[in-house]
Amino acid sequence: MSTHSEQRLATLCLAAIGVVYGDIGTSPLYTLREVFSEHNQIALTEANVLGAVSTILWALFLVVTLKYVTLVLRADNRGEGGIMALLAMALSTAAKDSRRKTWLMAIGAFGAALFYGDSIITPAITTLSAVEGLTLVTPAFDEYVMPIAVSILVGLFLVQKSGTEKMGRLFGPIITLWFVVLAVIGITQIVQTPRILLALNPLYAIEFLVDRGVAVFLPLGAIVLALTGAEALYADMGQFGRKAIQISWMSLVWPGLMLNYLGQGALLLNNPEAVANPFYLSFPALLLIPAVILSTVVSIIASQAVISGAYSVTQQAIHLGLLPRMHVVHTSNNTAGQIYVPSVNWILLAAVLTVCISFGSSSALASAYGIAVTCAMLIDTLLTFFVVRHKWRYPLWVALGATAFFAIIDLMLVVACSVKIPDGGWFPLVLGLSLFTTMWTWKEGRELLMHHIREGDPNLLDFVRTLGNNSIPRAPRTAVFLVSNPTTVPQALLHNIKHNLTLHEKNLVVTVKFTDEPSVDAGQRLRVHELGNGFWQIAIYFGFSEQPDVPKALELCNEQGLKFELYTASFFISRETVVPSPGKGMAVWREGLFAALQRNAGSVVGYFGLPPTHVIELGTRVHI
Repeated sequence: MSTHSEQRLATLCLAAIGVVYGDIGTSPLYTLREVFSEHNQIALTEANVLGAVSTILWALFLVVTLKYVTLVLRADNRGEGGIMALLAMALSTAAKDSRRKTWLMAIGAFGAALFYGDSIITPAITTLSAVEGLTLVTPAFDEYVMPIAVSILVGLFLVQKSGTEKMGRLFGPIITLWFVVLAVIGITQIVQTPRILLALNPLYAIEFLVDRGVAVFLPLGAIVLALTGAEALYADMGQFGRKAIQISWMSLVWPGLMLNYLGQGALLLNNPEAVANPFYLSFPALLLIPAVILSTVVSIIASQAVISGAYSVTQQAIHLGLLPRMHVVHTSNNTAGQIYVPSVNWILLAAVLTVCISFGSSSALASAYGIAVTCAMLIDTLLTFFVVRHKWRYPLWVALGATAFFAIIDLMLVVACSVKIPDGGWFPLVLGLSLFTTMWTWKEGRELLMHHIREGDPNLLDFVRTLGNNSIPRAPRTAVFLVSNPTTVPQALLHNIKHNLTLHEKNLVVTVKFTDEPSVDAGQRLRVHELGNGFWQIAIYFGFSEQPDVPKALELCNEQGLKFELYTASFFISRETVVPSPGKGMAVWREGLFAALQRNAGSVVGYFGLPPTHVIELGTRVHI
């Protein structure tokens, strides 16, 4: 490897540490404390401490190192990762109208909905956990924990519009320092009580789980907190690459986490009273305030990672037809993946503050945290099976062998977190089901809308053929009709003929399509089909991670023999007003929800990069 390549890889590793691992890196703040919390009723004996720490260490190995770092990271969609990329890969293996495609879309949509739940709970629990450390300095800080946490969260969401590029330069060194501190503090405790190293033996984990009997799901529901953020390894692969994520996990993050959990266990063996907060009490008294400050900064960074992830998931879900158009702002001229979605930002802020104030503490939020994460992990495993079996075409026994073991672990963790549903676990499930209903209503509503439009509009090819014997006047300009269905005559064109009694010299019927891949090569961007009589059908292809720019794409027409000049073009778009009506479609309340989503969808003009002064918008009413 060349020196330049090595430097580039080192830079990516540092950046990956800063963005990818903030969430899982803050888990030591609360995981072991929650395992031995009162409601789990686990005695603080040496056997239980060794067993709990051993279970955490081996869960990190099996779920994060073996499943995500070794297996799931291989499932990259042209370098992109995350549940939407995995869904796109799985969908590409199914027939267009097959039942399997419908089920895969439903599973992926629910997984994306759960991700939003994680994006709401993570900022709240990590910020509260960090600020709560102030109460160990003096109990007088107790009444200030919530105001400080709320102030930090409001400030965090307010700066989102400026982008993460400048802050990102600081993330890597700060999170690197964090993991070094985790390791050093852990080592200082291990040296004092070296028998904690027995926890490296998996037999202690097995014995700990078996001894719990039916009640095994109580500690598992807390241990899963050590795994939160594991999916970020996969979701952020497109930004840093598989190799950088793997190297940073193996060389720094995993060792730092293991040493810290061992150190907290050693402290509990030596001083059982430290169970109140084994993380902060691992620090010498003189370092407690610096530890709280560093933890707070790292918590903000961890929150930033899932907030940015929510923007990316939103953009990909829009392109896959699961959400209506929204205004997307690109915050970097150099990195395409750095985006800001204002509507999502403010909805997240309102939800995070509501959750933070309603639950009141990180311990209360811990009950709500695990269910969303574990369900998302199980969905990742299910989608990976379809990729291994149908995309990579491995034999059934290989696909099952690669995923069934992890599916069993994921299912156990889901069941364990289900125990906490009455104590707060209901929140991410209700939120996930609500968002899933919204996504599915939008998807089915668009399908119904397209079906009704196809029924009412004449066939485009038949219409073009009739123009040969027609003397409709022609305007010496180019008309671009943006349509969802390229086979029927655009509503805007029919209105133009009806009211203005004219056609344009050139008529481009343009359909924008989003592929199952994150990006599309320039050579595959545009397909032009001449229909005759001054009409062309044009399909423009964008990847699900790309921001569509229709005028720029249409300039490629010149390379295919069709002259296109932006200054002589007029863009005709049709805005459908949906009218809910009883019938064979969706339930009336869902049709009403779809109509509301349709009315509030982002403008086609901004979303497709159309020049506002060249746009003519015509409305039409459609009953569904």
